[in-house]
Amino acid sequence: MLEADPLTRIIAAVAAVGLIAAFIVRARQKDRRQFRRFRRYRSTAKRQQMMKRWLIESLVLFGLTGAAILIATRDYVEPLLVATQQLAPIASVRAWLGGGIGVALLAATLVALVILTVAGVRSARKEGGVIVVGDIAALLPRNRPELGWGAALSINAGVSEELLFRLALPALLVIVTGEPLSAFGLAALVFGLLHAYQGPVGVAVTTLVGLAFTAVYVLSGSILLVMALHALFDLRTLVIIPAAVYRVHEVPGTVRFPKPLPLAPRTIDEPADSAQPADSTHPADSAQPADGAAEADASDAPRASDDAAPAS
Repeated sequence: MLEADPLTRIIAAVAAVGLIAAFIVRARQKDRRQFRRFRRYRSTAKRQQMMKRWLIESLVLFGLTGAAILIATRDYVEPLLVATQQLAPIASVRAWLGGGIGVALLAATLVALVILTVAGVRSARKEGGVIVVGDIAALLPRNRPELGWGAALSINAGVSEELLFRLALPALLVIVTGEPLSAFGLAALVFGLLHAYQGPVGVAVTTLVGLAFTAVYVLSGSILLVMALHALFDLRTLVIIPAAVYRVHEVPGTVRFPKPLPLAPRTIDEPADSAQPADSTHPADSAQPADGAAEADASDAPRASDDAAPAS
């Protein structure tokens, strides 16, 4: 079923090129512009408004687009997965993971992730901030309502993005390429390029994460498992770390700024000895007015550092 007639292949190629080009142009222009604006926001109301906008756009752009492509390519989804699993190296790995070894390995991985997260939280509290990969420090929620939006964005990403990049887009691409690995690989690359607003390091890491999710999907055959892992991965960044390290769940989303939070994240490029002391402020909160100042007085006036190139 991986072979398609010439007309179907031409239609799929035009659709794939147009879709990928639109995604990349949007990521390099609109997403970057929105993120630069988001980094300048000192108003939590404006930050929450942007988070809501991102959630809706993601549902439409990834969720609905993925569903539409999936309907059009439904006859290729299962054959693509089966053909990939039958490749000799992958078949060997699947055979080795059989008999309960795969379940044990997955459980061990989850336990290791929990241990590393706990250790990372303890280290972050001690060192004065958590190291973030890519230019994503501004995304970390700063109060309880923002934490809710972070959770919604994480769950939506797990469902919508996996629907598009692990099911729909590979099925569309395999009609063009006729070869399963290239279809999955190109889809993972597009997934990484859509995170261009995070800088080169963010794109590279996200591409690797996309390939890892693809491997889990191919080896397990379960898209629900990958959706859950993706959601948990994002929840760790946008909910668990902000709550455990910065205690943002204790900060109400009032119209006035709360007291500065005790820690600040450091980018992966920043040396540990440059970490801020324990009484330093939360990211981008250093320009906030003193406690009790009205939020309107600290609206969206840009800071010099906000227009600098990403740290990565």
